[in-house]
Amino acid sequence: MDDTNPPTEQQTSVIMATIEKGSLVLITGASGYIAGHTVLAVLEAGYRVRGTVRDEKKIEWLQELVEKKFGKGKFETVVVPDMIAEGAFDEAVKGVDGIIHMASVLTFSSNPDEVIPPTVKGTLNILVSATKEPGVKSIVLTSSSMAALTPTPNEVIKVTHDTWNDDAVKKSKEPDPQGFIVYGASKVEGERAFWKAIKDSKPPFQAAAVLPNANFGPILKPGGEDSASTASWITGLFKGETSMLQFPPQYFIDVRDDAKLHLIALIDPSCNGQRLFGFAAPYTWQDVIAILQKQNPGKTFPEDIADQGKDLSQIPSQDAEALLRKHYGKGWTSLEETIGANTATLK
Repeated sequence: MDDTNPPTEQQTSVIMATIEKGSLVLITGASGYIAGHTVLAVLEAGYRVRGTVRDEKKIEWLQELVEKKFGKGKFETVVVPDMIAEGAFDEAVKGVDGIIHMASVLTFSSNPDEVIPPTVKGTLNILVSATKEPGVKSIVLTSSSMAALTPTPNEVIKVTHDTWNDDAVKKSKEPDPQGFIVYGASKVEGERAFWKAIKDSKPPFQAAAVLPNANFGPILKPGGEDSASTASWITGLFKGETSMLQFPPQYFIDVRDDAKLHLIALIDPSCNGQRLFGFAAPYTWQDVIAILQKQNPGKTFPEDIADQGKDLSQIPSQDAEALLRKHYGKGWTSLEETIGANTATLK
C-alpha cells in the first residue's frame, strides 16, 4: 500500500470516544447542496453546527430554514473568503469537536491549475487548523466517486478501498481536458493529500472520507433550484431540458443518505481510516424518465433516448449501507423515492 492510501487499523490510534451530543461541529462550504442536507442531519442528531461560507448572503436561506426547524442558537456561520490562504480555518475551528470538510472548487474549469492546487491546499489547510485545536476528535473529508473512477458504461470496473482514478489525473494534464475530468483529478489529489497528511502527522483525532456518486433528492434552496448540483439534472428533465443526457449512466445516492453517511463517518469509531462509498445503485436515463412519467401522468418527457448502456462498476458500498442500517435502521433510499423528492417542490 502506498502512502496516499488510508491508514490501516494498525497504523492509527484507537479512537475510544465519539463526539458527544451538543458538541459543536464545523462544516465547511455549508451553503452547498450536500452540505445543506448535512447541516440538517447533524442538527437533527443533537449537535450544534458552525458553517463556513465565502459570502454571508449565500447562506441566509439556510440560516432561515434552520431557525424555523430548530430555533435560534443551533447554527452559526463564519466567513472564510479564501480557503487556500494561510491559516484560513484557524478561527473557524476554535471550540469545535468535529469537522466535515465539504468546501471544494466547483467551477468545472478545464484549467487544472485553477482547480487542483486550491483543492489540495484547502484540504491541507483544514488539517493544519484541526491539529492546532485540541478539542477536535474527528474529521471527515467529502471526496467524490470521481476520486476512484470515471463512469464508463458497459465496462466492468472493480473498485476496492485502495482504488484511485489515476486516469483522470493523467488526462487532466493533457491539452484541453474536460472540466469534469479536471474536477475528478482534483478530488483524487485532494483525498490523497488528506490521507498522506494523516499518516505523516498521526493526529490524535479520527479521520474518514466519503466518496458519493451523483446526488439526487430534495432541493432545500427556495424555488427548488440548485444549478450547481447533480439534482439539477432531475429538475431539468422535469422541465423538458435534455443537456444532462450527455452524462453517462452511473450510480446515484439520495442526498439525505449522503448527509447521514457524513455524520456517521464523523461519530462512529469504526469509520476511522475508512473510505465510505456513497453508491446506492446504478441508473440509466431511461430509468429516470420512466419514473418521472409514472409520478407525473400527463406530463411529457423526452423520448427515444439513445441507449448508453449501463454502469457495471463493482463498488464496495456494502459497508456504507450497513452503517446506514446500524444508525438509522434503513439502507439506501430507492431511485423512485429519491426522484419524487427531487421534483416535489416543482409541482
